[in-house]
Amino acid sequence: MKRRHFISLIAAAGLSRFALAAKPDDPIKIEKLKLSRDEWKKRLSPEQFSVLRDEGTERAGSSPLNNEKRKGHFACAGCDLPLFTTEMKFESGTGWPSFFTVIPGRVETKTDYKIIYPRTEYHCARCEGHQGHVFDDGPKPTGKRYCNNGVALKFVPA
Repeated sequence: MKRRHFISLIAAAGLSRFALAAKPDDPIKIEKLKLSRDEWKKRLSPEQFSVLRDEGTERAGSSPLNNEKRKGHFACAGCDLPLFTTEMKFESGTGWPSFFTVIPGRVETKTDYKIIYPRTEYHCARCEGHQGHVFDDGPKPTGKRYCNNGVALKFVPA
């Protein structure tokens, strides 16, 4: 191996670690985070535990994130995975932080029958923490409203 080629390989390897530090909207491989209920209880507040682990719902209008307007992103409060950017947020008038789309690959969905009527529940793709429900009454361009529990999110300013 020529010295020049060897030095290029070493430099490329060193720079690749910066490429792996994903930005909030970069596609990343998501490894599942599995913790016991006791470990989650130590990690989360009682309100966060109720929503994220037991699929509870916080009281409408109770989240300070309803009024968050700064540039940045909203991450899962359970595992810090960025789920939404500020540009995805809109005022829905529902009392919960609402978004018209998600960062691709960051949430998974399932059908929820808790109120008998089927709804689409979404949760964090990494820790499977319950975030909220998605509805078809949002603004353009998607027409979707991701209605999120504020306690299930943390805001990270840009």
